[in-house]
Amino acid sequence: MMKVMFLCTGNACRSQMAEGFAREFGKGIIEPFSAGLIAAGLHPRASAVMKEIGIDITLQKSKTIDEKLLKAMDVVITLCGNAEHSCPWTPPGIKRIHWPINDPVGTVGSEERIMKAFRRARDEIRAKVEQFISGIKTKGN
Repeated sequence: MMKVMFLCTGNACRSQMAEGFAREFGKGIIEPFSAGLIAAGLHPRASAVMKEIGIDITLQKSKTIDEKLLKAMDVVITLCGNAEHSCPWTPPGIKRIHWPINDPVGTVGSEERIMKAFRRARDEIRAKVEQFISGIKTKGN
């Protein structure tokens, strides 16, 4: 099983959603992890938009990067520029991928506008995770 770590700045939103999608769609194919440069806590709106589509991430915990665990990964996927540039060095055998997903956490305005930004991020991440898993399945056949 392929070990994949999703990284973003606070491990509060984007990387948490990616881990949730990977758990849901990658069963038996990948073992997903997520972490952040800091542990900012799971964002309630990230949980809410995932729950809207039937995926519960409320039991996931926000955590910082464990360098020993990071070095055990097959693939590291960064979801923000900050994580891409600040992620600790990984050995050459670990594949690095960058998915630049805009952070919905900084969205201001009405609740409707903010939730729309979280849904946009969720849907972008879902498409990327599904494409990633599809690529693994294709290579495995």
